[in-house]
Amino acid sequence: MNHGMTSHASMISFRRDQPGGSMARAPAGQRALVTGAAGFIGSRLVEALLKMGLEVVGLDNFSDYYDPALKRANIAPSLGDPRFQMVTGDLAMASLDGLLDGCGMVFHLAGQPGVRGSWGSGFSAYLRENLLATQRLLEALAREPVPTVMASTSSVYGENDGRPVSEGAPLRPVSPYGMTKAAAEQLIDVYRRDRGVRVVCLRYFTVFGPRQRPDMAFQRFVSALETGQPLRVFGSGQQARDFTFVDDVVAATIAAIGAPSPVYNVGGGTPASINKVVELLQELTGRHGQVVREESARGDVFRTWADTSRLREEVGWRPRTSLANGLVAQIAEYRRQHALHEVAI
Repeated sequence: MNHGMTSHASMISFRRDQPGGSMARAPAGQRALVTGAAGFIGSRLVEALLKMGLEVVGLDNFSDYYDPALKRANIAPSLGDPRFQMVTGDLAMASLDGLLDGCGMVFHLAGQPGVRGSWGSGFSAYLRENLLATQRLLEALAREPVPTVMASTSSVYGENDGRPVSEGAPLRPVSPYGMTKAAAEQLIDVYRRDRGVRVVCLRYFTVFGPRQRPDMAFQRFVSALETGQPLRVFGSGQQARDFTFVDDVVAATIAAIGAPSPVYNVGGGTPASINKVVELLQELTGRHGQVVREESARGDVFRTWADTSRLREEVGWRPRTSLANGLVAQIAEYRRQHALHEVAI
């Protein structure tokens, strides 16, 4: 990833990757912009929007936080759809002129993820991707108001006391990553009050499922079991997360456009420990790998648990996918991708 800044940002333009380079303008409200479109959640969001009959513009900078080839594989199924246009560009630097033209909704999923990489010298990337990029999009939205949903995170809350946390709880992040996402929410609130932008923030709780990033626990565990490698577990494994299946997150993200409250939790509703997940994965894969305990990761909270009553009551969303069924889907996608890789070789 290029973390350098430039005083000539306005001279940098987006590159249109879709053959033909442009689409006819959709009817008002029928075109969506998705930032971070080639990511884990973004790519599945693009597919869901296309299935709804919308035209979609996807934006991604294909950073090297993890292998860009995986991101290109994520978005590949959508590239053949004539209603989809993939744009390569850096939201923190490029001119945003025309980016919102014809859009009736925006989904801002672009950002720098991960707790462990946000310490030390890595922090500058989090400031740039989570704050500067968001501020520049907010300026564009202030000029051309479009209903928007922004992806936030449960990391803004910090430690949980063992009860479901509601949106009114204090924000006490314990990692620089969580701090930048909390700051992005505050920045949105400033623009909401001063400039009238219509942005809803969704605090995602530990998303899993097909296309999960390779640095995330479930994908690491599945890969280790499938390849006969040790399962590296940070800490005791007793830490618990409110795991949320990616397609449930996508459904909540779409449903939240134009929702009345400024922020909502999106959680699976049934927290489970890492040790429980390891046991379940071993059962589902039919493989029993060696578990290796490693030092707890700095900035990781011990437990998360979402109170999603606001989203249920105001939007009508509720999670539909169990942890076991979601893991079955994730394992199947891993095996499918591995089989394709072997054929390519």
